[in-house]
Amino acid sequence: MSIDTSAAGVSGNRSGSAVIEFVRKPLVVALVLIVALLALGEALSPGFASLQQILRLSIVAALLGIVAAGQNLVILGGREGIDLSVGGVVSLSAIIAGNLMMGQNGGILPAVLVCLATGALFGLANGLGVTLLRIPPLVMTLGMLGVLQGLLVVIRQGIPSGRAAPALSQFVSQPFLLGLPGIIWLWLAIGLLMAFLLKRTVFGYRVYAIGSNEQAAYMAGVPVRTIRVALFMLSGMFAALAGICLLGYSGSSFANVGETYMLPSIIAVVLGGTPLAGGRGGYTGTMAGAMLLVVLQSILTTINIDESGRQMIFGATLLVLMLFYGRAKAMRG
Repeated sequence: MSIDTSAAGVSGNRSGSAVIEFVRKPLVVALVLIVALLALGEALSPGFASLQQILRLSIVAALLGIVAAGQNLVILGGREGIDLSVGGVVSLSAIIAGNLMMGQNGGILPAVLVCLATGALFGLANGLGVTLLRIPPLVMTLGMLGVLQGLLVVIRQGIPSGRAAPALSQFVSQPFLLGLPGIIWLWLAIGLLMAFLLKRTVFGYRVYAIGSNEQAAYMAGVPVRTIRVALFMLSGMFAALAGICLLGYSGSSFANVGETYMLPSIIAVVLGGTPLAGGRGGYTGTMAGAMLLVVLQSILTTINIDESGRQMIFGATLLVLMLFYGRAKAMRG
């Protein structure tokens, strides 16, 4: 009696390949690294992985994740799209919000409306520069960052300005629902919104089409310029929203308070599985990437690595990610 092992062998190979593909997914890698880093942090400093500490890290990750939402959209749109102006928009929005609120809850709504409009305006300028003037996104947004930095120096010269409304501070830092701060719920809502926008709407399909092959999308009738301008406007609005939340987290704002979000927002997107070439990826992985970076930064702080050292590590991390995630087809899912 003979036994046919060919089918079993094929089935085994397929199962093994499926497991390998699952393990290689950027989202899975990020989640595994988060757990590993929490374990490392607990070994270095007992209490690092406590529930309260994880909650504090989640608040910081939410701030980064909101900025990275807009960055994610711009990168998905392809043409090596990167928005380097997000740090300046975060800083400007925090200052505008603080001066409109001046510690009064009644100023929250006007501050939100003005800041979102401001972020959209700078995003519109970026989008028009990229689409109409054909300026590369890297150059256009870097120039806009210089404009914003100069504007911030003229306005406040690095001096703290304005105060957060008490309700905003409570929303960001205090338990709001089920023991979680409001900003965590806001971040989760943004995650659901992004998933719906990218996977269930015509706009999302067009974003992926443009990122995959801009010329083919144009030939198919997709309004490429309009979509790209909209992506930069959304990036500016998300950065402005992050600036408002950052004001609630810190209580006041400095002119350069948003500078630390520029590079990490890009790393979070790439680490989450969205290649810099665009056209593939999503925001769920970016959320995990934001949390991973915050945990890593906390460990570096625990072992007394200064700010310059952390920036060097983040820069090196981005280069490594570009090598492994940026264009590797297998890691684009």
